[in-house]
Amino acid sequence: MEEPRARRIHSSKEKKIKRKEVLEKKRAIDEVIKTAYAEKDHLSSFPPFRRYDHNGLSVYLESGLGEKLSSSMKRYIQNLLKVNMERPYGPEWPTEEKVKRKEMVSPDARYIIVRQAPDAKVDDISKAEREMCSTCWMGDGDPVVGFVHYRFIVEEDTPVVYIYELQLESCVQGRGLGKFLMQLIELIARKNRIGAVMLTVQKANVSAMNFYRSKLRYVISTISPSRVDPLQIGAEKNYEILCKTFDREAKTKLEVCFICYF
Repeated sequence: MEEPRARRIHSSKEKKIKRKEVLEKKRAIDEVIKTAYAEKDHLSSFPPFRRYDHNGLSVYLESGLGEKLSSSMKRYIQNLLKVNMERPYGPEWPTEEKVKRKEMVSPDARYIIVRQAPDAKVDDISKAEREMCSTCWMGDGDPVVGFVHYRFIVEEDTPVVYIYELQLESCVQGRGLGKFLMQLIELIARKNRIGAVMLTVQKANVSAMNFYRSKLRYVISTISPSRVDPLQIGAEKNYEILCKTFDREAKTKLEVCFICYF
């Protein structure tokens, strides 16, 4: 009779130890997220990334908070999203647009705003290229030509930077600016001890999918519908979740798809 009782006591102790480990890990993850959000200007740690002067383009970056966006900035973001994303979303766009309007001003939303440099040469963005830009900045300050909306969240018990939006005017695309912004986000993630950068891409947005997967080497995450349930959920969904991980634990949870080996 003593032996089963001893096993029960041993099992109870193991469960308590396990619970303690789980709680400690959760507290550690929460602290990582809290610390990342406490920094109001993530650009301050990366002075070289405050400006981009390459490929005939001259712009500078500034940080922003979702709950402090000006009315003109909100309108600009809504317009640029509609111009860039209405086609990839197709019939789903009216519903998705409402969701994005709420996401845009969330207290958790962090922004990198891209503005044309005041000392940019006239040839940097020609008149013809300006006319190609579907969205026109109507607010104060130098013209805005794009933005990144990102947040710090937890996926699969892993702190990640999730990019909600990376949107650029057509007149500044194809000049390396998108890659520059993604490199900045990855640096912000690493500095804040974040395990991965993640984002969602519409399957219909072929150019964006090629950009992230071919140029930046992002992979389809284990939590993407096509990995979770390839034959049912994955086939029904019009998007993929991509990621790039920075440590072994994050890679195991968010990149490595064990089902693929069977």
